[in-house]
Amino acid sequence: MHVGKLVFAQLMDHLPGKTFGRIVERYGGDRRVRDFSCANQFRCMAFAQLTYRESLRDIATCLRAQSAKLYHLGVRGTMARSRLADANEARDWRIYADFAQHLIRIARRLYVDEPFGVDLEETVYALDAAQICPDQASAGALSAERARH
Repeated sequence: MHVGKLVFAQLMDHLPGKTFGRIVERYGGDRRVRDFSCANQFRCMAFAQLTYRESLRDIATCLRAQSAKLYHLGVRGTMARSRLADANEARDWRIYADFAQHLIRIARRLYVDEPFGVDLEETVYALDAAQICPDQASAGALSAERARH
C-alpha cells in the first residue's frame, strides 16, 4: 500500500493557496456553495488538463474511477458531470484569470534570465488554447468579447 502523497497532490501543494483563496473571496466564488468549492473545481480542471481529459464526461468518469483517492488528490465530495458543468457555468471566470496572472508573474520572475529561443516583440501566454492578456487594456477587450458570447 502506498503511504506518501500522490504526485498530483504534491503538485497542487506548490500553488499559492492563500492567493487563490483571496481571489475567490474577492469575486464571491464560494458564496452560497455547500460542497463543491472553487478549490475543488480548480483541482478537477487541473487534473483534467494534466491527464488530457477531453470532455466533462471524461473528467467525471476518470475521477469517479479513482473515487477512493479523491480525498488524497484534494478533491472533496463526490464527482458528477452535472456538478462540474454547473460550476463551470456559474463561477466567475475572473477568478481563474486572476490566478493565472498571478502564476504568470511568479513564472516570469523565475525565468527572467532564461533564453526563450524565439524573439517576440511582446509577451504572449497561452493556457489551454485561451489567450491570457498581460495588460489591463487587453484584459478589458477580452472581457468585452466574452460578454458578447
